Amino acid sequence: MEILIWSGATVSLAGLAGLVWCIIKVARARRSGLSDDDLRSAIQKVVALNMAALFVSVIGLMMVILGIFLG
Repeated sequence: MEILIWSGATVSLAGLAGLVWCIIKVARARRSGLSDDDLRSAIQKVVALNMAALFVSVIGLMMVILGIFLG
């Protein structure tokens, strides 16, 4: 079960990296001085990636918990 724990930690860190990337992307868009419509469009593109990264992170954490529970 140790493999499940470490692979879950890796998946969770990949999801966390995706969340950090989304934060950086939105911060750059806000600093660039876009109009409201352009900023809204840029943020809407990031929302789907943000949800996917959050999902990957949660799956990784579930793998870690399952590995601890079964180990």
